[in-house]
Amino acid sequence: MKLTVVGCSGSFPSADSACSSYLIEAEGYRLLLDMGNGALGELQKYCGLYDIDAIALSHLHPDHCIDMCGYFVARYYRHEGGRCDPVPVYGPEGTERRLTTAYADTPTDTSMSEVFDFRTLTPGSRFELGPLSVVAQRVTHPVETYGFRVEHEGRAFVYSGDTGRCAELAALAAHADLFLCEASFTDGKEDAPEVHLTGREAGECAREAGAERLVLTHIPPWTDAQTNLSDAKAVFDGPVELARPGAVYEI
Repeated sequence: MKLTVVGCSGSFPSADSACSSYLIEAEGYRLLLDMGNGALGELQKYCGLYDIDAIALSHLHPDHCIDMCGYFVARYYRHEGGRCDPVPVYGPEGTERRLTTAYADTPTDTSMSEVFDFRTLTPGSRFELGPLSVVAQRVTHPVETYGFRVEHEGRAFVYSGDTGRCAELAALAAHADLFLCEASFTDGKEDAPEVHLTGREAGECAREAGAERLVLTHIPPWTDAQTNLSDAKAVFDGPVELARPGAVYEI
């Protein structure tokens, strides 16, 4: 598997990065995890607009899904070759209605379903996407949110989505070769345990899970990323780094 970080800023785009979006590739198959603010433009640096085989949305906050509206336009109004065939879109219950409300004049408009094949996630969902095996697990956040485990040829990549501390995340990340984990908050500064993780908590989760490698993501522009990186390194002995746009990882 190959992971490309399309965007990794938390809450809103930074001067250097779009919001959350991560491209997984294996054997020519392309799975996109999340498509937050600014991600659609950045995505075109790494693959063609019409080369995505499936999309999985961790949750329906704008910094993880809002560029699906622009992607709808690209797929629905494509001039050459006619309208695109529907691409599978996995998301929480109500994904189609949420995106339609964000884009259309009325929430009953059904045009999005002409180019997106909406499929509802449930806790513990398992599905095969080309050569990839995917598990979605509910994590702790104010809205219905999922983390994802993607496996290929005995290797495992795990993406936390947005989450506070929870046993489900550590179980999902068990022995992951690469654990891409949110670290939005700073230890000792913010106290909202069911909203986001601190850098220290991300490190503790990686340690508990026995992950091989930790990459911190979804750090908002107002957060000192180097502090969160240091906090994670203090509690996790494996390699730790900050996600950055355009970074590529072979898993």
